[in-house]
Amino acid sequence: MAEKEMKNYALRDQNGNEVAVFTGKAPRQAALKAANRGHTDIKLREKGTKNVHVFSGERIQVAKPKGAPAWMPDKIWKPKVKKEGIIKLESIEPTGERIVVVKRSKAKSKKAKKGAKKTK
Repeated sequence: MAEKEMKNYALRDQNGNEVAVFTGKAPRQAALKAANRGHTDIKLREKGTKNVHVFSGERIQVAKPKGAPAWMPDKIWKPKVKKEGIIKLESIEPTGERIVVVKRSKAKSKKAKKGAKKTK
């Protein structure tokens, strides 16, 4: 049986802006990662499609499992999610402001300094 491909899922806020990207083989795996970071209203758009997977999530504290290493604390956080459904978008709206990183070179590079002739 073929191994499932990893997919990217964009977390959308209430305004429809994509604020984070989570990776998983299934939408539930990405939703668990989002819930573990404290998100409760989870809407994940599958990258490359117009499908939005809707989950409700929470994080609860539970006792550490038996056979856990000694360094692990007595209580750990465990995410829980419940799938609410799927929304199919008509079009993918712009995701708000985009950040553009521009690499700037220094005014004079080292090569320019070495090759330059000194004038007096």
